[in-house]
Amino acid sequence: MEEQLIGNVLVAQSGGPTAVINSSLAGVITEALNHECIEDIFGGLNGIAGIMGEQIIDLAAESQQTVRALRHTPGAALGTCRFKLKKDQDYARVIEVCAAHNIRYFFYIGGNDSQDTAHKISEVSEKMGHQMKVIGIPKTVDNDLPITDHCPGYGSVVKYLASTIRELSADHEGMGNHDLVSIVEVMGRNAGWIAAGTVVAKRRNHSEDAPHIVLLPEVPFNAQAFLEKVKEVLKNNKYCLVVASEGLVDENGNYLAASETLDSFGHSQLGGVGDYLQSLVTNNLSDIKARSSKIGHAQRAAANCASLTDSNEAFMCGQEAVKAAVNGENGKMVALVRGDTDKYSCQTTLVDLKDVANVVKTFPANWIGEDKMSINYQFNRYILPLIQGEVELPFENGLPTFAHLAKNMVDSKLEHYEISK
Repeated sequence: MEEQLIGNVLVAQSGGPTAVINSSLAGVITEALNHECIEDIFGGLNGIAGIMGEQIIDLAAESQQTVRALRHTPGAALGTCRFKLKKDQDYARVIEVCAAHNIRYFFYIGGNDSQDTAHKISEVSEKMGHQMKVIGIPKTVDNDLPITDHCPGYGSVVKYLASTIRELSADHEGMGNHDLVSIVEVMGRNAGWIAAGTVVAKRRNHSEDAPHIVLLPEVPFNAQAFLEKVKEVLKNNKYCLVVASEGLVDENGNYLAASETLDSFGHSQLGGVGDYLQSLVTNNLSDIKARSSKIGHAQRAAANCASLTDSNEAFMCGQEAVKAAVNGENGKMVALVRGDTDKYSCQTTLVDLKDVANVVKTFPANWIGEDKMSINYQFNRYILPLIQGEVELPFENGLPTFAHLAKNMVDSKLEHYEISK
């Protein structure tokens, strides 16, 4: 093993938050305190954009109580961003900031685009001659990172949405009279993992349970087939509950509902599939009441329904990232590996960031039903272990309490840098 680098840690968060992203942050802080080669533990505010602006806080100054509370706190405690480094000087600025603060261990918690950023930072650091170990920590409710069996954040979003589907089912059973169509729009840009996961709301051997129809981005939408399926469901049920991914596409691959606005990575802003399907039903099926609901950001922030398994694995990913970096690993991402025994188990491994960056893992075709609007029961074996257990939340005056970082700023050492838009 090569000689350990002596210096500081810098950890940051990027992309859409999850209910357990801060568990990974807590894992990094907790494990970093165990290694003598690590002197200070810093956090970058608002992802890579904040690091470029030298917005750095002292995480070692946070109380142990606050660090523990991160494990049940949703949202990105450090702040996040959707910012793409475009120019060579932007990458150089990141390394200059790291060099100025003696950062020898860099951890980036995020999804596809974030892992691409981590990969490039690792390469630029080496080119510029700054010795620094860069490790990516997986995070995404979309569950679409390749190689890893699943992603921290996914189990919790499924647990929340499946619980919500059961609650809506109880409501609709009392309101419907074979004339109610309820459409629930969920996240999922190019992969239908989230929508598919809601099928765990069904009780075993109760095929009539909701969701009755599941629509995935992997399957081009067919309006006529959808309407026929709705009519079939309503013949046998008092209501029809549809779960639709926001990223549904037509037969030409175009989004059914997307604005012309693009983020810094060139992604269209999605939203409106539920309204589209509601209008489709209303305009084509007489005497049918159609309603749509968009769960929105609540699905990724629902700490009150987070999976304990998910939270523990997120924490483990943070810990293992630190161990890997201290042991000399660089340009890697922590990945989760499922055990091959009947009883669920999970371990970690390391994969090359270059093999993860900008690659999307879509929902497997063999788990999609023949009608293209249902999910095969075999999928339950994959998803059920990921939603087990409940995160214990402290309450005050009837409401959950969350961690709030003191955010003691670290003094800047460089001149101001103008970030390109």
